[in-house]
Amino acid sequence: MSKHLRTSPTGIPTSAYSWLKWAILAISIVLVAYCMPRESRSHFLYEVNRPWNYSLLTAPFDIPITLDSISAQHARDSIDSRFEPVYTRNILTDKNTVNTVASQIQHNPNVNLSPGECNRLINEIRKIYDRGIVSADTYRDITSGKLNSVRMIHDNTAVSIPTSNYLSARAAYAHLDSVLADQRYRTAIAAIRLPELLTPNVLLDTATTQRMLNESYQKATAAKGMIQQGQRIVDRGEIITPETFTVLQNFEALLAERGQGSTTENYYPILGKVLFLLLLFGALYAFLFFFRRDYFDSPRAMAFIMLMSVGFVLFAFGMGAAFSSGLFLVPFTMVPIILLVFLDSRTAFFTHIVTILCCSIVAAFPLEFIFIQWLAGVMAINSIKSLTKRSELIRTAVLVFLSYVLAYVAIELIQGSDISHHFMRVMGYFAINAVFISFAYILVFLLEKLFGFTSRVTLVELSDINHPLLRELSEECPGTFQHSMAVSNLATAAANRIGANVQLVRAGALYHDIGKIANPAFFTENQHGVNPHDALNPLQSARIVIGHVTEGLKRAEKAKLPTVLRSFISEHHGRGKAKYFYTTWCNSHPGEEPDATAFTYPGPNPQTRETSILMMADAVEAASRSLTDHSPEAINNLVNKIIDSQISDGLHNESPISFRDVRDIKDTFAARLRTMFHGRIPYPEMKKQPASQSAPAPTAEPEPKRSAESSNFNALNDPRQSS
Repeated sequence: MSKHLRTSPTGIPTSAYSWLKWAILAISIVLVAYCMPRESRSHFLYEVNRPWNYSLLTAPFDIPITLDSISAQHARDSIDSRFEPVYTRNILTDKNTVNTVASQIQHNPNVNLSPGECNRLINEIRKIYDRGIVSADTYRDITSGKLNSVRMIHDNTAVSIPTSNYLSARAAYAHLDSVLADQRYRTAIAAIRLPELLTPNVLLDTATTQRMLNESYQKATAAKGMIQQGQRIVDRGEIITPETFTVLQNFEALLAERGQGSTTENYYPILGKVLFLLLLFGALYAFLFFFRRDYFDSPRAMAFIMLMSVGFVLFAFGMGAAFSSGLFLVPFTMVPIILLVFLDSRTAFFTHIVTILCCSIVAAFPLEFIFIQWLAGVMAINSIKSLTKRSELIRTAVLVFLSYVLAYVAIELIQGSDISHHFMRVMGYFAINAVFISFAYILVFLLEKLFGFTSRVTLVELSDINHPLLRELSEECPGTFQHSMAVSNLATAAANRIGANVQLVRAGALYHDIGKIANPAFFTENQHGVNPHDALNPLQSARIVIGHVTEGLKRAEKAKLPTVLRSFISEHHGRGKAKYFYTTWCNSHPGEEPDATAFTYPGPNPQTRETSILMMADAVEAASRSLTDHSPEAINNLVNKIIDSQISDGLHNESPISFRDVRDIKDTFAARLRTMFHGRIPYPEMKKQPASQSAPAPTAEPEPKRSAESSNFNALNDPRQSS
């Protein structure tokens, strides 16, 4: 067979899109390289409660011993809970506000108070300012119990002052209203708009507060000692304690500070990252070019593969930056699971390997990380067959969790580590990871809509004979429906034999003749004694029969069937001829040149192995109905004749099917047809005995009649009737 003609989904040759896949590669490399962690903190790879895997490390310079990050944070939190902010009292605000109130009382005509009452009002306002007015936010902290005291600076000495007497402007107004309950006071207060005049006189000193807080932080987290130059830090095999971990972090931070300003150290790591990613993604491209050329020539497939790989790499970078063991939370096995659903297992496995190798550059222990993720990916690929049931995903999640646990325990035992310190924490990470795998079902649905792929889940749903289109076919064209079911059985058996997509072939076979719903009586399998073609000429009959292809495409589009299923409708006859009517026309018009296009199906010819299988199965099943001789030789001759005729007509030239596939398909069809048309052993007739030889009637109670179920059971278990 000739190679498959590769075109884009729009029908344009993929050579016109060759630049797009290289643009996808360049964008992926730049994006991943840009999102990689900037600082190089991987001079050594180590974790708390894990053994030191390097030789003896001594201090090349003095290293201060500081608190570890957790202890330092606890110290800062303790300071925050006890720290008293610094406030200042503005005496000018007291005087200015009191003077303004006095002036307003004297000159406002709406104030109807005696001099003594005016003095009382002013004195009450002065008392409030003596207590202190603070901002609304500060007063909220006071009433909630967060701020029980503040500090005031007097002669460079901080004095702690309780905040119980402080009021906000609103609280001060309410206090006046309760103390001066007479209506004339309330009228006077409203007339001078006292709430607008009351301004805070006790204010937060932000600069001094922050300075004193930082000083407290520095004292609490100051170095507790010093590792002298040449002093031993850690030796091979020693368990990393939290104190040693902090010293190592300080050591690497000092190394980074001393190395700043070097041009080579700034640019060489970037070039190394780009080269690293170029080699990995280049290997993926090479695999697709040599072994999955149909994916390589499809911009949609390339974008899908790279999106899955790059998307999970970036997600892993983010999780690694957010959590200390964040990589264990990333469900890397979703990459092979989803790729297996839409593509194939080899592509899924290779992409999974590239993804985990990209992420290994940020892993604390790369070899351990690669082994664990590799084993989990292999387990996921072997567990997921077709993802046609939700239970498969649950089973896969459980198996992936077990593979994570066993791989982790194996590595820890090899290294001689004490896994009891962090075993439950890591198991929790693995459990969360396994739960994330269950969301692959949702991701499959979203990606299916985004990229226009058709998953096996969708194919299983479409293969349900209760689908509205199939139900209409069974009601309007019962003969065609039975023909489609028989073709489906033949085609799926052949697809399984040669390793084609069985579920796709099954669904395509069920829908390939839905166009016959428009004119069911014009097709032999639906006729009952009357043939409407007898009243038509061959041209008209051919036009009606050929029209079931275009009519089927219309119905498929209206029912929103996936594009991959529509190809079975258009390609199951290819560019073949309606030979019965073509031959009839030629016999009735001797000497005339026929218009071959009038008897030719619109096509195109089969473009995939699956549509080639359907074309063969459709023709063989239809022709087998006219067989009178059902011997193995007659069936083999029929299968060979039909398929060899299609090959000689060039109908499979554009399909990637091989001659070995054709041989296996022929064998499968012949075996299935022999089973369908096998002979049965004739049942013997019961011979009547003469009356004189008949047995006397029994005197005992007659034997009860056997039920129909009992008779059927005996018939099924009789070896003479089991054929």
